[in-house]
Amino acid sequence: MQLSLLLFKYFEDDIQKLFTFRETGCQESGYASLDNIGELDPDRQLELKAQRKKEEDEKEKGRKKAVLFGTSDICDSVLAMEEKVSSVYPLDFQEAREIFLVGQNYVLEAKEFFQVDGYVTDHIEIVQDHSALFKVLAFFEEDYERRCKMHKRRLDMLESIYVDLNPQYYLLISRQLQFELADTYYEMMDLKIAIGNRLEELDSHTIKKINSLAQLAIKYYELFLDSLRNPDRVFPEQLEEDVLRPAMVAKFHIARLYGKLITSDSKKQLENMQTSLEYYTFLVDYCEKYPDAVRAVETELELSKEMVGLLPTRMERLRAKLCPFI
Repeated sequence: MQLSLLLFKYFEDDIQKLFTFRETGCQESGYASLDNIGELDPDRQLELKAQRKKEEDEKEKGRKKAVLFGTSDICDSVLAMEEKVSSVYPLDFQEAREIFLVGQNYVLEAKEFFQVDGYVTDHIEIVQDHSALFKVLAFFEEDYERRCKMHKRRLDMLESIYVDLNPQYYLLISRQLQFELADTYYEMMDLKIAIGNRLEELDSHTIKKINSLAQLAIKYYELFLDSLRNPDRVFPEQLEEDVLRPAMVAKFHIARLYGKLITSDSKKQLENMQTSLEYYTFLVDYCEKYPDAVRAVETELELSKEMVGLLPTRMERLRAKLCPFI
């Protein structure tokens, strides 16, 4: 298990450097534009290719020196081991997939040994490693449909262990799974929206899928937030430091998710906007009451303040259209 975990960490740390994200604003046309869709950074790729060329040249110099001094067999043995998981950055899907397959092999071996019966915590951690490998690999996949299928694999493996988990005994792990499931549904929803943006007009199937993914993301974020409540089902007035950011991010994402739900019913749209406003307002009010929380959610707070300012105007505009009917 430790080997598979270390391999994943090595893999993840490298390719995180390739990540770039973009955020786009909400469209007035009725549903939110794609956001948090990871894309490869071309400038960073060129930089890394140049760096790789330099490293390969240095390695070749070392190889020639080894031949000169009669240690080429040892050098070849070391290189053979290194080639299983290269020390250079993966720059495209094929290179990332090669590293993924090595990591997955170790994960599957660890999973086979640490069965859920007798090694519950270890088994779940390994499943989380497996999910994380798919998550990072999906970043390199340019086809959004195929990327969705990778995230679906993650959902299948995570939900299969979550449903049988008793939160009374495994509260921390339950929270981790709830949050990861919510984030995965959220990411899949963004991908479906990105796919929908390429269509001339959204069809009913795509709308239904986007709404379903959004509602499932909300469900798991709410389950996570409910786990923070006391035995009287009261949400804490002040959050502990270890759950502060996850809780605030969950509130922020729920606010955005309600804004992404697609409906032709104006009254329902108004209700969704009101719910969204309430979640944004919670985050803003909490940070005003507890200023130390600001540094944990600076980006989310800035966007929440913008939405708290924008949403009431949009709601009034929608109410004006509904005025003859309400």
